[in-house]
Amino acid sequence: MTPGIFITGTSTGVGKTLVTAAWTRALAQRGHRVVALKPVASGATRDAAGQLRNADALELQAVASVPLPYERVNPYCFEAPVAPHVAAEEAGEPISVPHLCDWYRQASAGADLALVEGAGGWRVPLHPDGFLSDLPEQFGLGVVLVVGLTLGCLNHARLTFEAVEHAGRCQFLGWIGNQVDPGFDRLDANLRTLKRLLGAPPLALIPALGAHPEPESLVGHFGQGTACELLAQRLVNGRKT
Repeated sequence: MTPGIFITGTSTGVGKTLVTAAWTRALAQRGHRVVALKPVASGATRDAAGQLRNADALELQAVASVPLPYERVNPYCFEAPVAPHVAAEEAGEPISVPHLCDWYRQASAGADLALVEGAGGWRVPLHPDGFLSDLPEQFGLGVVLVVGLTLGCLNHARLTFEAVEHAGRCQFLGWIGNQVDPGFDRLDANLRTLKRLLGAPPLALIPALGAHPEPESLVGHFGQGTACELLAQRLVNGRKT
């Protein structure tokens, strides 16, 4: 089975798509066959053909080095920008974890590595039951946590770390700090605390970039010689041995 990294966040809006897209592009530029996947997306518009399309999923589709049709990148897409289980219930389209497991096998089959972006945080509920985290737990995917560096992130980061560790089915691979709040007070002190709470320094630290940054501007944080690139290379090499 294709190795994968599940990218979750301390909350919604902390930069999971930006991180996933930039990391995917960096790996593609290094010659890796990589797919970027979004199992569940809420908040979509209809294209010219009337099909629902989520902007984050389209961004991930565009940067992957293994071309996939949209439905392979994002199998569950809902129009309402609300919690996935609510959107699924309103749309009359229950989200099935077994279906997601079959989807992951098929969508990642042609890749060396899959980067899978979650929705919201680690324990986002699905409909009718279960959590989105059931998918990485089912396959034992590695987990990388995007921490939105703002007031309250210490609690959210530690609770997510404990939840991943407690389940025992996924390996916590590390965390990425994203300066979503340029005015976040005592940044250095909070980074030291996160290092202690999460057991390691960040794989990458993304500076405040303003509104709507482009993934290309972050490729250097994930490219040759960085902790992120070395982590991905280790997973790819592990598959080949």
